[in-house]
Amino acid sequence: MIVIPAIDLRGGRCVRLQQGVASAETVYSENPVKIAKRWCEEGAEMIHIVNLDAAFNQDDRANLKALENILYEIEVPVQFGGGVRSLDDVRRLDDLGATRIVIGTTAIENPHLLQNIIDEFGSTIVVGIDARNGIVALRGWEKMSELNAIDFAQTVADMGVERIVYTDIARDGMLTGINLEATKAIAQASGIHVTASGGVATLDDIYAVKNLMEFGVDSVIVGKALYEGVFTLEEALDAADE
Repeated sequence: MIVIPAIDLRGGRCVRLQQGVASAETVYSENPVKIAKRWCEEGAEMIHIVNLDAAFNQDDRANLKALENILYEIEVPVQFGGGVRSLDDVRRLDDLGATRIVIGTTAIENPHLLQNIIDEFGSTIVVGIDARNGIVALRGWEKMSELNAIDFAQTVADMGVERIVYTDIARDGMLTGINLEATKAIAQASGIHVTASGGVATLDDIYAVKNLMEFGVDSVIVGKALYEGVFTLEEALDAADE
């Protein structure tokens, strides 16, 4: 199983939010390139980067510059998402060198566009399903849809998506543990690869997610627990490999 450290970008800085709330922000570094290098040095096989400003429909030029700098400085694959709303956005990120591109709101609001993007970029495209109480959220988690997360997972799998990043919003940035039941249900319903996200608090969460590998959950994103020093990336990687 792969443990993927997260870097959330806002104003070109590395931050973490609680439950995606813009006002509940903690700044961890003014230099996200340094953070990315640190995760690489500690053994990361992939880094998950989120463009929070784009997700909130704000000026994201500083974040895109940070992404460009990170991609220039490291050799580890980058999974990038947040505010990816057009084919041009995807092409630009692909040109910059993102290995995986996560699409959230657009997948919900414009399935025709999602299909076009999948047809052009294939396995590069990952759909991010962010849910609260089983219902899919969108627009930087500021709006709720009427879509059931499990139904939506089945829909995007049928469209040819090969991977879902599933986040339980209520647990994100809260250090309360992964929603294992919901993550397992998403994997079983979709039949595709799932990356678990939101709430990893202890190494026990890494072990618990590892137990879902037989259902298709092959990776987990870790953010706040690493930044708060609850455990090290090396410890998380060791737990995933045991």
